Amino acid sequence: MVVPQTNDNGVVTRRKALATVAVGAASYRRILGANDRIGVGFIGFGLIGKQHVSDFKKLRRDVDLVAMCEVCRPRLEEGLAYMENPQAKIYRDFRKMYEDKDVQAVVVATPDHWHALLTIMACAAGKDVYVEKPMTLFIDEGKWMIEAARRYGRVVVVGTQRRHGRAVAEARAIVASGLLGKISLVRRAEARNIYPGFGKTPLERPPADLDYDLWLGPAPARPYQAHRALYHFRWFWDYSGGQMTNLAAHGIDQMHWIMNVKMPLRVHSSGGRFALEDDGETPDMQEALFEYPGFVLSYAIREINAYRGDTATRGLVLHGTKGTLLLGGSCEVLAEERGDPVNSIPRFLGHPVGGPQPSPTKPEPWIKAPPALKPPEDEDTMLLNKQDWIRCIRSRQRPLCEVEDGHYVSVACHLANISLRLGRSVRWDPDKQEIVGDREAAAMCRRPYRAPWDRVLAGLVKV
Repeated sequence: MVVPQTNDNGVVTRRKALATVAVGAASYRRILGANDRIGVGFIGFGLIGKQHVSDFKKLRRDVDLVAMCEVCRPRLEEGLAYMENPQAKIYRDFRKMYEDKDVQAVVVATPDHWHALLTIMACAAGKDVYVEKPMTLFIDEGKWMIEAARRYGRVVVVGTQRRHGRAVAEARAIVASGLLGKISLVRRAEARNIYPGFGKTPLERPPADLDYDLWLGPAPARPYQAHRALYHFRWFWDYSGGQMTNLAAHGIDQMHWIMNVKMPLRVHSSGGRFALEDDGETPDMQEALFEYPGFVLSYAIREINAYRGDTATRGLVLHGTKGTLLLGGSCEVLAEERGDPVNSIPRFLGHPVGGPQPSPTKPEPWIKAPPALKPPEDEDTMLLNKQDWIRCIRSRQRPLCEVEDGHYVSVACHLANISLRLGRSVRWDPDKQEIVGDREAAAMCRRPYRAPWDRVLAGLVKV
């Protein structure tokens, strides 16, 4: 695998990177045969990073776990041991790992603010990528990632694996059949209770075993605070979009797949950090309405109350004129009752003299609901997503959860957060892929990268 040359500043130039791609793409099929194992390197060994290593250990017939990269030394050492490969290499700096010819594909399981640039640089270095969701920290990063994947001919899979589930496939087929009638509303809730929060920590010197500057990467320079780094990054705007981009990314991706849509037209969101008593910044309660052509998605996120009501299965509820679909652990359809004439209320005549009277019409279901589909207990969508990635690395075909899909989901999530932070609705033009009629909101689609990462980015994609 050829790694792009750099200029004196360590920046990969576009011309040299394109030359690399021409060589790499042409020779890829010869390098990687149908029976060859793919060398996989891992960037990040936290909660999800460990899960990824565990999954790929189950796929050793197809992959070799060849490298681990971590800016936190204790995690690096733990990750190396967990890989169970005495020949595996370790790196503190991912750029060195990208030069390793034994690493043909990388798994990005870092904080969100690194997802885009790591993916773009991996593509330019000739590596295929499995990147965790949310794919991006802000909207324009998704455009750059798509450009990089296509320009450099790489297979990029996003970790929104739930669309691989059998129940999701059944829901998609039911919606496509028209059985539910016209669907006007889709609902979902992500609810848990972490009150009173994770506390507060002081500003202090970074630990000696953490490369804090590299951990920050393209994010703004901030004094070290324990809760801003490692796992708790999720609750700070510099590194994440909160649970809207973390948890809601899964539900929105499922909805996009089932309803066969890409991006919303308008989004309104309200909420705030009302109850948690800690250092965090992102909302502990957020409600968002996403307007798509012909229907609305209502999404609720709560970290201070765990009751979910009829979305207790952690699933989607699709409301149609003829039936309701419940998608959680299983896929179930509930038939609507056929009503009386249009001027009536259910089970009653319209407005006869003397007031409403019981209707003589016996209510009947609009549809015959199919049997509920419950997937097998051993179904593992995370593993299925990785197997799809491996197949596509060999075939060079498009995966089920590809980079465009991750971008569309991220757009919806980011629009919700922009709306929440500005306190007003935002309109999105899916064709131009931009916020319209609101310059302040449009400016929030992009954030500056900290030097020197801004120059690295500019050398690889059109910024």
